[in-house]
Amino acid sequence: MSRPLDLIIAGDQRTAGMFIETEGNRMGDDSSHDDVAAVRRIPEGPGEPHLDFDSFYALNRDQIARALSLSLRNADLGAEATDEAFVRACQRWAEVSTYANPQGWVYRVAMNWARSWLRRTRRERDKRPLLVKHEAIEDQLVDVDLERALGGLSPGHRTVVVARFFMDWSVDETADALGIRPGTVKSRLSRALDQLANELADTSVLRPEESQENVHHEP
Repeated sequence: MSRPLDLIIAGDQRTAGMFIETEGNRMGDDSSHDDVAAVRRIPEGPGEPHLDFDSFYALNRDQIARALSLSLRNADLGAEATDEAFVRACQRWAEVSTYANPQGWVYRVAMNWARSWLRRTRRERDKRPLLVKHEAIEDQLVDVDLERALGGLSPGHRTVVVARFFMDWSVDETADALGIRPGTVKSRLSRALDQLANELADTSVLRPEESQENVHHEP
């Protein structure tokens, strides 16, 4: 069986997502109003929410928390940011539920909140551990190479990889959730996969034509 990282680089999104799902920094906030318009809003029907909040929370909370934990490399922060974002989603559910990708909205609100907290914390502390261990997440780990390899990526590249392969979002959905252009998603993804490939001993499963096709590199 191919290793999880092999599957990611090979472009097998769904299979890789199942492996990444087994993995998983704290905060404050100064950005709530701008987040509402961060993800493109497309009504699902005539002003009616397409899913009740409790069901949405049950279906998505753990997955979003694990995705943020991978992107931030801190399980506690990922969990706290997720909970904060879901509180906001609940308060605005009549509107958020009509978005094309409410899951992406929650993810971006949580990520913005986490980054805001990290900026403030950085001013108060000279150093902060890069990875905070989380027993519940550690118990689920399948491939320790995954955490190490993702940790070697830049934050921007790591976030794109997690969004595409863990959240299983399309390029456009990833762009909406992260607030960047689709071309930037493709560029960062291509570079991230190249970097991950260089860290693997066995690259026989790679399909370079898939990761390079129609990719326009952007800064």
